[in-house]
Amino acid sequence: MLTDSEIRVKGIEILMKELGEVQTERFITLLIREPFNYTEWQRDLWADIPVDILSKRAMEFIEKEG
Repeated sequence: MLTDSEIRVKGIEILMKELGEVQTERFITLLIREPFNYTEWQRDLWADIPVDILSKRAMEFIEKEG
């Protein structure tokens, strides 16, 4: 299990890799500026995708990322 600090560092690294510096800054600013309920967002995020499809995608991701 990662520590909180390790999660923060890894998260920023992933954001920087995928979004670049400017978009990562914008993303962080959006999170700070707007009220954000992670639980509600997570519940609604995959609402239109069946569980078996999500599971298949997760397994494919794990195999790909190792």
